[in-house]
Amino acid sequence: MRVKKQMTVIRTIPLLLLVGCLFVACSLAPKPSLPEPVAELPEGFTGSLVTGPHEPLEWWRAFSDPALNTIVDAVLASNLDLAEAVARVQQARAMARIARAEIFPVVRAGGDANDMSTPTNASVGAQLQELGLDAGQGESALFTLPDRLDLTTYSLGMDFSYELDLWGRARNDARAAGVEYLASESDFHTVRIGILADTITAYLEIAELRRRIALAREAVNVLLEREKLTSTRYDRGLSGSFDLYRVRKDLRKTQAWLPRLENRLAGAEGRLAVLLGGYRADLEAILPDSLSPSPVAGPVPAGIPADLLVQRPDVRAAGQRLEAARHDIGARRAELLPAFSFSGTIGVQSAQSDAPFDVDQWFRNLAVNLTAPIFQGGRLKNNVALAQVRFNQVAAAYGRTVVTAVNEVEAALAGLENEGLRHALLASRLEDAEASEDLRSQRYASGVGGYTDYLDALRTRLDVESDLAGAGRDLALARLAVHRALGGAWTAPGPLAELRMRSARPATQREDR
Repeated sequence: MRVKKQMTVIRTIPLLLLVGCLFVACSLAPKPSLPEPVAELPEGFTGSLVTGPHEPLEWWRAFSDPALNTIVDAVLASNLDLAEAVARVQQARAMARIARAEIFPVVRAGGDANDMSTPTNASVGAQLQELGLDAGQGESALFTLPDRLDLTTYSLGMDFSYELDLWGRARNDARAAGVEYLASESDFHTVRIGILADTITAYLEIAELRRRIALAREAVNVLLEREKLTSTRYDRGLSGSFDLYRVRKDLRKTQAWLPRLENRLAGAEGRLAVLLGGYRADLEAILPDSLSPSPVAGPVPAGIPADLLVQRPDVRAAGQRLEAARHDIGARRAELLPAFSFSGTIGVQSAQSDAPFDVDQWFRNLAVNLTAPIFQGGRLKNNVALAQVRFNQVAAAYGRTVVTAVNEVEAALAGLENEGLRHALLASRLEDAEASEDLRSQRYASGVGGYTDYLDALRTRLDVESDLAGAGRDLALARLAVHRALGGAWTAPGPLAELRMRSARPATQREDR
């Protein structure tokens, strides 16, 4: 009964110490603060044309292009950069769990078998002989010592050690690692937005280049016909050499422009293939022959600049790293103060192999340590100074990230408005070119106008249509720039992404006491 009470007391000591440390523990981290650029955000964007919150989910579906939607879904499923970013998040998750492990006691279980054999006259037996306890020293000897002393000991036990986190060093380190994990998750979303932006950019460029190549080939055919007519008129003396030279110059220029367009198309298709995690030849099974994203010229609701602190993952990551640097200061300050720790062992021990499981053979050992730094050459103080300087550096980086984000949004909004105006002007110009082509065609069909005039009107319409194709791409890229500057999730998390991010999420961090 007495043994059971002692065992109960021994088991209760670590629990009481653990509960006590939770009540005593505090944090030496400085109070949260915001850099001036973050505290003085403007109330609105100067280039915003409409009010309302930003709606970033699957905004590219407004282009009404099923092929683009398919490409985006394929990239999210197979992109190698996303897989690498997920691995980085999982690494940060593991580091956060490692840091949190210091908050808890260390418990180890083990078994031991110790077999000792020594000569009697070289160990305890020699001392017994000097005391005259051996039978060889006289009739008063109590017993006879053997030539050797053999002893085998078996033990089963459990070791534990724990450092009370009185000043919050371990908790601040754990919080810093946990917030770094959250920053790595925000980095993942930054990479994800970048990959989607690169995918949409490459797709729009492919669609524009394919259209311009088709128009350029059609323009070459028109110029070939125009050259033939001009050459015939020159041979008949009805046209001068300058007219023939000008037509041939335009023909060669257009023909020389085609290889450059082909090269650009090959490059864009190669970039899209890399984003898909495959090869350029694989695009034939995904991309249809005709790509026709519809231009969208309407404004984008941008919300207010304060929304960027949550919407943009790079701003979130910068803010989370600022919080991690704050906790790092608290951890380094705690290292300047005394540390209180204890360790112990409890188990059973016996000289027979079948006896270690007998509770009557129990043993225990408990040690309590109180240590305080006296002199380390200024290492601990400089660790605090280094953590403070790093905090100032991260605070400046956070402020710069916020200022950059706000200005990027305003520049993107202005760009979207200007590109919309340019696209509308070119669309109006195309209507005029088409009307001129129809008129020249009717005049030629009625015998009033010449065929050359019709070919010139046709070529003008092709040139304007080529410019409009480029303007349509620029308008779509301007809309992309606005959504990228505003941030956001862009897509609802799919089953695979949900599983990946859930497997990479650590336990919730406690708040400072």
